Amino acid sequence: MQLKVNGTLRDVDVEPDTPLLWVIREELGLTGTKYGCGIAQCGACTVLVDGQPTRSCITPAEMVEGTEIKTIETVEDTETGRKVVEAWVEHQVPQCGYCQSGQVLAATALLAGTPAPSDEDIDVAMVNLCRCGTYNKIRAAVRAASEA
Repeated sequence: MQLKVNGTLRDVDVEPDTPLLWVIREELGLTGTKYGCGIAQCGACTVLVDGQPTRSCITPAEMVEGTEIKTIETVEDTETGRKVVEAWVEHQVPQCGYCQSGQVLAATALLAGTPAPSDEDIDVAMVNLCRCGTYNKIRAAVRAASEA
């Protein structure tokens, strides 16, 4: 099957029901997307599929054929993604960093669709779990990126 990942059409030889996460990590070697829980609860595996945050650990590869898949490796290719990453650095959001690729992609998707989000918009969109509890820093960084 062919998947368009980070702007490049890639041939992958996998079973159609292979989780997208494993295609991204094992077949394509893009290790920024993390395995967390395997049941779509934590969000560490979040990627963007046609601009929408998607839990790649439960998404079969066949379901995203013909879509645009974006991983953390190219998030800074867009102005919104650059602003989010800059705000993440400025606000020193990561502690352990494990969940942060999913957090950054969720924030990028939020700001791409809602450039000036309210606190409620941020709360609704930023549902990925952070074991370190950096939620206040995440909110501050999203707010800063929206104002940049």
